[in-house]
Amino acid sequence: MFSKIGQLIFDNEAVAKASDFTMGLEIEMQRVDDTGHLSQEPYPSAIGDEKTNPWITNDFLETMSEVVTPAASHALDAMHYLYAINNVLRSALAPGELLWPLSMPPKLPKDKSTIQTAKMGPVKEAYLKEFIKRHGFSKGTPCGAHINLSIDDHIIDLVLKNFPERFKNRIEVQNYLYTVLAQGFMRYRWLITYLFGASPIAEANYFDKEDELPHPIRSIRQSSYGFGTRFSGCFVDVQKYVKRIEEGLKQGVLIADHDFHSPVRFKGTKDFRDLPKKGVQYLELRMLDLDPSSSVGVRTGTLRFIRLLSSYFIMHPALKADDVDQVLSKADEMNEDVSVELPTDQCKYQNKARAFIKSLERFANQIQLGPEYQEILEDLEDRVENPKTTPSAKLLSYVENNSLEKYALRRAKRYQEAALESIYQFKGFEDDAPMSAEDLKRELFYGNWEVQ
Repeated sequence: MFSKIGQLIFDNEAVAKASDFTMGLEIEMQRVDDTGHLSQEPYPSAIGDEKTNPWITNDFLETMSEVVTPAASHALDAMHYLYAINNVLRSALAPGELLWPLSMPPKLPKDKSTIQTAKMGPVKEAYLKEFIKRHGFSKGTPCGAHINLSIDDHIIDLVLKNFPERFKNRIEVQNYLYTVLAQGFMRYRWLITYLFGASPIAEANYFDKEDELPHPIRSIRQSSYGFGTRFSGCFVDVQKYVKRIEEGLKQGVLIADHDFHSPVRFKGTKDFRDLPKKGVQYLELRMLDLDPSSSVGVRTGTLRFIRLLSSYFIMHPALKADDVDQVLSKADEMNEDVSVELPTDQCKYQNKARAFIKSLERFANQIQLGPEYQEILEDLEDRVENPKTTPSAKLLSYVENNSLEKYALRRAKRYQEAALESIYQFKGFEDDAPMSAEDLKRELFYGNWEVQ
């Protein structure tokens, strides 16, 4: 059943706009040498200054390269940006360097103090130093695919116009709709972990001997063994979201506001405290492992599924305020259960997963989405019925001597060779001058692709 807002969208034939979430991507990958060790090469000079280049930078380690795309109107456009910028990064690597295609890092040295953290200026470097002191090196090394989603302005204007008694201004509409989205993604994070988890094992020296896993799991990165600080946020509304982070800072649990490593984050203002009055501009989703079957770490079908989920959430009723904390706390427990399951085992919540996918299929039919969405849902339905078809389970067939190194290097070399064969001569970053999104688009696609 649609919410009142969902019915408004449906009745006004605005379903297409409700699916038109502007999408930006941030994909992290470790630079390694051809033996599977973290690279000893410096940050590639051909891609400019890592502190100022908005499109290729690094995060946590000097070897952790991060490709950032401008916002795009369609999943396919976002992927074209991602492939193009990923190719630029690959063309700038030193001879023999590769991009590690797995979320979990390659084998780490026993003495992790020899690993160089990112050179991002004194403030960020001080944060990294404190992070390592609290959590150790390993916790900061997993990589992932982040998706930034913005709601179409037409939907915000439509809701404001038709619910004047409920919302005083545009910012109230924005904050409400982004809260509905955030609740939906937090509530069903466990399903995303099941469908797309791809970090079943860790390479040498990630875990201390006494902390090693007894068996492979669906997603180390999305489990309590994974990345960063475990601090629960509040998604009742934007004001309470901010208040919860402030409490974490006052208690000393969080080092800084960006130490809040939630699977979902509200974004859009320089100072997070301004979100309630200036408005959330986009949602950052941080719950996807890298997909090693793609050279860029994520597939177009995955992005389309995320957009389908977004449409579904925005058109269905939000959680009641009094229920939010309890429901999302239970969802966190479910995600932990799913993430630590043996990848080839039937999911503990298979029936719930089956029912939700069916609900998405009915929704896709109701709003008349194209056949590409039906194909995606059929594939994901198969993953629900047969856990051996999930990414993490598939990776197990490539494990040798408790390692995925051979598989990862084989993939990395193949992707690097393919990128260098098709490379377009890009000349934009070497002079260190920050490049606008419009200039980037012109340099990357002039004459062969028109992104929106």
